[in-house]
Amino acid sequence: MKIQFLGAAKEVTGSKHLITTPKGKKILLDCGMYQGKGLETDSLNRELGFEPCEIDYLILSHPHIDHSGLIPYLVKQGFEGTIFSTPATRDLCAIMLQDSAGIQESDTRTFNKKRSRQGLPAVEPIYTVEDAQNAMSYFISVPYGRTLRLDDETSLQFTDNGHILGSATVLLTIKKEDGESVKIAFSGDVGRYTKRILRSPQPFAQADYIIMETTYGDRVHGNIDQSEQELLRAVVDTCCKKKGKLLIPSFAIGRAQEIIFALNKLWEQRLLPMIDVYVDSPLSLNATNIMKLHSECFCDEMKEFMKTDPDPFGFEKLHYVQSIEESKQLNYTKIPCIIISASGMMEAGRIKHHIANNIENNRTTILGVGYCAPTTLGAKILRGDKFVSIFGNEYKVKAEIRKIDSYSAHADRDELLRYLSCQDKSKIKKVILVHGEKQTQENFAQTLNENGYSDVFIPSKGECLEI
Repeated sequence: MKIQFLGAAKEVTGSKHLITTPKGKKILLDCGMYQGKGLETDSLNRELGFEPCEIDYLILSHPHIDHSGLIPYLVKQGFEGTIFSTPATRDLCAIMLQDSAGIQESDTRTFNKKRSRQGLPAVEPIYTVEDAQNAMSYFISVPYGRTLRLDDETSLQFTDNGHILGSATVLLTIKKEDGESVKIAFSGDVGRYTKRILRSPQPFAQADYIIMETTYGDRVHGNIDQSEQELLRAVVDTCCKKKGKLLIPSFAIGRAQEIIFALNKLWEQRLLPMIDVYVDSPLSLNATNIMKLHSECFCDEMKEFMKTDPDPFGFEKLHYVQSIEESKQLNYTKIPCIIISASGMMEAGRIKHHIANNIENNRTTILGVGYCAPTTLGAKILRGDKFVSIFGNEYKVKAEIRKIDSYSAHADRDELLRYLSCQDKSKIKKVILVHGEKQTQENFAQTLNENGYSDVFIPSKGECLEI
């Protein structure tokens, strides 16, 4: 039996790990899209590293595009197996994959106009909206805690890991040739122990091998109790004192709802100024509606809050922007406001247009509330670059730049250790670190060693591990 690491190896994007069982079955853990790698991105996404028709099962940890984004391409290229996910992940993929396809179709049209002027042939998007719709017929939903036997060799169980709605730790039990079984746990992305909206990561059954994310493996997030006050200060300083716009780039799934809920609480406490708040992301609206359908994922504190406020994602000054025309109009308004828009890494979506239109205005504040991969526009802005390129044009950064780390949906170093605390260290044969920058992984590996985890492995892309 072997595991091959085909993405998110010494980097934070493109999650794909291929397990080949003793009987030759091929199980793919995630099928994520590479993001934020410039001209290299397209070729990386088109070269999967395996034959899609040979994959028997795809096990999806959660719907973020860097974990699910190549599923339509996988199907388009000949996959005929089954995709297993939690019910909420399946519901979110139905909107997220179509949204991703729509962005690709739009970007390709723009790109082909430039190629046409250069006398070059047109290119095709990696997949289309029709491909994304077709891919959903391959999904089967498996609730948390239920053990599903995939065949006479392998069984599957999902455990809530608190990252976003529907996210899960994957536990595979695979029979070996000698009749014994090996248990492989895949963390997906691990969530926080914050009790804000979702449940905290739940204990999972003992594993022999643990494939684990390390996005924030060498950092500790700020105090979660102070995050709402930091958010409120950003609103007051920008919208009340500077009379400007507060731009909050946010992933449409999870992060957007966190920010909306925080603003809602500030509104209920009569602390939020009478400022219009625009959620400029149709995907965020659809995701929020799906979130309301899956209260089984909510923590007890959230359920208690909803007894007095049945709509935690809506208040008087909150507006969901649907049309492109409405979105464009926000660029012309001079009235102070808050704009929450995707994508979180500022690489695509409507937020990129808002940044281009406001980044040279010193009354604007750009507030980072989550992780940005090092090569993305978001990372360049948040680390303090004086000039950035947006849509091929150079802009001087005059806007104020702020960041609140505690809104991250990823566990930090201490929370990752807490996530592993449900395991008996003596029974773990190997902890395999993925989904993190190389230096971060090396630092976290040292932390694990210091805490009694004796065998820690950091794979390179394409590397195979025999187990």
